[in-house]
Amino acid sequence: MKEVLGLELLNRVQTELNKEQLCFNSKPILIGGMAMEYYGMRKSGADIDFVITDADYQSLAHKYPDCLKDLWGDLGVVVGKFEIWRSIALLDYDFYIKDAVDEGDVFVVSLDRLLFMRVIAMEVDKYMNDLTLMKEFYYESFRNKKYLREAEMHIPSYQKNNGAIWGGKYED
Repeated sequence: MKEVLGLELLNRVQTELNKEQLCFNSKPILIGGMAMEYYGMRKSGADIDFVITDADYQSLAHKYPDCLKDLWGDLGVVVGKFEIWRSIALLDYDFYIKDAVDEGDVFVVSLDRLLFMRVIAMEVDKYMNDLTLMKEFYYESFRNKKYLREAEMHIPSYQKNNGAIWGGKYED
């Protein structure tokens, strides 16, 4: 099911790229709400966010001089549904490309980099909510289920002892 949702999302991105006739020398990295949706954490909004190389940014900035955006030194271009950034928190394409998922025409930012992006903006309620969703996603996707079942048997003991049990002396 996740693969189908991911394919639908990527088709939406490609449709919008074709509509705006956007081309890049290096594959853009999908970030933001679309990346959250790609991983199955929540639905995205209407906008599509990318991080691109400086060379691609310079080309877009030249083509769309009236569509430039500057957020605390992060330079971007807003075209149609796209917010296309040279950097996020002044971290560039080379930072966000690490472990990104290659999906043909675009990369999708890695879970770890997506988590980092939410941490650096956690003062904003929307991103704090995303961090909660990401925590739940990590727990659901990566927790050792056997260990979780073992721990759940001792919840009363953990609650009585602030979570720490010494010498295997459970009180449940």
